[in-house]
Amino acid sequence: MMQALQQLTRGGFSVGIELPLDHDWTPAGDAARRAAGRLPGEPDLQRHAELATLADTLGFRALWVRDVPLYDPAFGDAAQVFEVFSYLGYLAGITKHILLGTAAVVLPLREPVLTMKSAATVQQLSHGRLLLGTASGDRPIEYPIFGRDFDQRGAAFRNQIGQLRAGHDPAWPPGVQLLPRPAQPIPLLVAGLAQQTPSWAGAHMDGWLAYPGTPEDHARRSALWREVAGADKPYISFIHLDLLADPDAPLRRHRFGAATGRDGLIAELTAMKAAGVHHIGLHFRRNQRPIAETMEEIAHHVLPAF
Repeated sequence: MMQALQQLTRGGFSVGIELPLDHDWTPAGDAARRAAGRLPGEPDLQRHAELATLADTLGFRALWVRDVPLYDPAFGDAAQVFEVFSYLGYLAGITKHILLGTAAVVLPLREPVLTMKSAATVQQLSHGRLLLGTASGDRPIEYPIFGRDFDQRGAAFRNQIGQLRAGHDPAWPPGVQLLPRPAQPIPLLVAGLAQQTPSWAGAHMDGWLAYPGTPEDHARRSALWREVAGADKPYISFIHLDLLADPDAPLRRHRFGAATGRDGLIAELTAMKAAGVHHIGLHFRRNQRPIAETMEEIAHHVLPAF
């Protein structure tokens, strides 16, 4: 298994964080957004570097960033705003140990050779910490703006995965190379199925980024992943978390996650692990308490359980 994947799955289960590190989907966060004149779904990034560094210091296993090239009012979600590879290069410079993952880069919208070079650059600058999550995209409005064919995104995705694996295009003239050369292969993960069959994804990808769900959902999905991919390729997902101040507060599910105290979070993560999940990224945009305070509580009381 590749070094970054070994680090991700060390101990059998790990916990990371999905950026942005803001709680702009809460009533208080939304009020602050309106006062600042930010768009719906545009987070406050003033403390992003401080909080990313804190996540590294506290021992979270991975930071995850999303690829949202254009703001679409119909979606109302700008993710972490910054361009993915530029931001990963910055994060590589201000962190030391935490893995850096994409969840996920929309390959068919991107120029393939520059995508390969960007990924190889981040891999080298981070000393092998990159986890390259990839996707085919789900926002049709982006494709004509980029001059790409939405209906052909599945075929484009397969072609780019082949180039990323090879590190070059077979049609290049002899001697032409892409630099820097990664010291080791970059782990390639797939979000959803990217317009592919499960068997293709299991054979060609190094891990699966599954959509959020309950432990029961993940038990079914991880069983399918093991069937098509074998036992060694990790199954990864995310939780939209609102960590309540009362440690004993019971778990109440909401879309893509839950509100709960830390004891309920431990129980939920334990159930996720039993369901075959290898890593969970925590998403804090619904979290009502200060993000730093929440991260510290999880680091001191939840991470030791795993």
